[in-house]
Amino acid sequence: MTTNRLKAGNMQDNKWKFIKKNAFTIVLVIIVGVLFFSPDAKSFVLRQLVATGLFNPSIDNKDANMANLAKVDFDFVDEGGNLQNTSSLRGKVVFINFWASWCPPCRAEFPSIEKLYTQFNDNPDFIFLTINEDIDTIAGKAYLDKEGFTVPMYQSRGNVPAEVYSGTLPTTVVLDKNGMVRYHHIGIANYASKKFVRQIRELINE
Repeated sequence: MTTNRLKAGNMQDNKWKFIKKNAFTIVLVIIVGVLFFSPDAKSFVLRQLVATGLFNPSIDNKDANMANLAKVDFDFVDEGGNLQNTSSLRGKVVFINFWASWCPPCRAEFPSIEKLYTQFNDNPDFIFLTINEDIDTIAGKAYLDKEGFTVPMYQSRGNVPAEVYSGTLPTTVVLDKNGMVRYHHIGIANYASKKFVRQIRELINE
């Protein structure tokens, strides 16, 4: 009986020694696990990275590949179910963002999109097309309402040209007034940066 107690005590001591010795690794594994399973935790971490300025976008007017892309149009619907086509937006600069409520990078960059929207939503020469890719549109709308975002929500209809969206979220595209792709980016970015806002103004004034 005493021997069993001693063995149990030694096992307990060894367990605590193991925990103390590997505390950092254990904590790291827990953090990674939380980030892996929690979209909110992932988006929080990514949002902090966005704030560092490492993901500031830039519209490079000298980018021949972007400037020479053919006009790329597709159908989309607003929350009221009204069908439109991007071709009807000629004469305006169009900011297109493909996103989903379950996408952590989308969540991380959305505050910057909201800030950009608040700066330009009254400008008749600038249009926001935030294209929601949730299977259930209610989920997308619920996310916007929960976060207090006022950006309008749209959904694409039919095929979207691969030059615009190839299925990876988030994807952001800026079309100039002639319907040409002037910016195309897959992944997270800070669209409220001073440089990007200035470049949008320059496109509007072209």
